[in-house]
Amino acid sequence: MMQDFRTPRERLYIPFLAGFYSSFAQPFGWLGFRIVIGGWLAFEGWQKIQNPMGLSGFVESLGFWPGWFFSPLLAITNFVGGLLIVLGFLTRPAALANAFMLLVTYWFHATHPYGDAFLTQAGIDYLKANPDLLTPVGQARLLSDGGAAFLAGPTGVQLKAELASLFWAAGAALIAAFGGGALSVDQKMRKEF
Repeated sequence: MMQDFRTPRERLYIPFLAGFYSSFAQPFGWLGFRIVIGGWLAFEGWQKIQNPMGLSGFVESLGFWPGWFFSPLLAITNFVGGLLIVLGFLTRPAALANAFMLLVTYWFHATHPYGDAFLTQAGIDYLKANPDLLTPVGQARLLSDGGAAFLAGPTGVQLKAELASLFWAAGAALIAAFGGGALSVDQKMRKEF
């Protein structure tokens, strides 16, 4: 059953736009959303598909054993799942698998902050000795406090990593909840997930 998000004409400030919203803006907006989310997942997955065993040690460190199974599964989930989302074919299972994977990514960023491994003291010392490698803003953000604000401040990379993971997980979860929409292969089939 396809979701109906049409707003009754009498509720619209400009009633004659009802047809535009329901027949153009909503289906093409949802298609655009699927292309962005699925396309990004496929792009990120392309690197993993080229080296499917490359994350074996990493996934095992997260508790997903055996790595020889979960590393290629991650690559397939990202790449093939992203393409399926773009096409709107088997959209819900592909999006649900990616939403789960992205929530694991969020958990990883939240429980493993960047900290000293990201900006070592040797690296800060090198940048202090060679300030011409940074813009004036970069010098102010990194050299004044050793990079602490850069890592954990309100515009720090730690928060950005966590929010990016949540954003992409939410996008995949929305697609999993609502399916491929009117402009999808799933819509043309007799049944869908």
